[in-house]
Amino acid sequence: MSDKEYPKPSLTADVVTFSLDDEGRVSVLLIQRGKDPFAGRWAIPGGFCEPSETVRESAARELLEETGIQDLPMVELGVFSRPGRDPRGWVVSVAHVAILPADRRGEAKGGDDARAAKFFSIGLDERGRVKLTADGEEAGPLAFDHDEMLARAIARLEASSDMLGPMLFGQPMSGEEAQRAVETALSRG
Repeated sequence: MSDKEYPKPSLTADVVTFSLDDEGRVSVLLIQRGKDPFAGRWAIPGGFCEPSETVRESAARELLEETGIQDLPMVELGVFSRPGRDPRGWVVSVAHVAILPADRRGEAKGGDDARAAKFFSIGLDERGRVKLTADGEEAGPLAFDHDEMLARAIARLEASSDMLGPMLFGQPMSGEEAQRAVETALSRG
């Protein structure tokens, strides 16, 4: 074993939380950052892991602290580790996907270092790029690499509609019905 010291990254956990809005469109829960970097920008809820927690426990804690949402099943989305993704240093994030039943959307409230928590409907602009809107406001580019994280989560939702669709829509359905429902809900934006 070598005595060489290796640089160590910081570890974060993020949670892309989908729900349905009042018009049946897929929406995503975002927080408005209260501190730098990216103060005032919208971001996916998440934060730094504590040494005494698993990554999943950190994800659940951060979701609760920043949005007031708790007790959601999560599936791991992937690891985001591009150098420079966080201006504070070498930060690696493990992202998760969760589905919040529509009747629990009112629980979302900004807390901790989040100025606000809000659901943004997911649609496409005229060029086919993801567009996030809420109450006439566009989210704009998300903080960090969260646009990439959201794109991967949307792809996971589409690819896993047979599993995630029933959770999103709150009713049993066949894989084909779930696929059509997710495609319709994503195309309404």
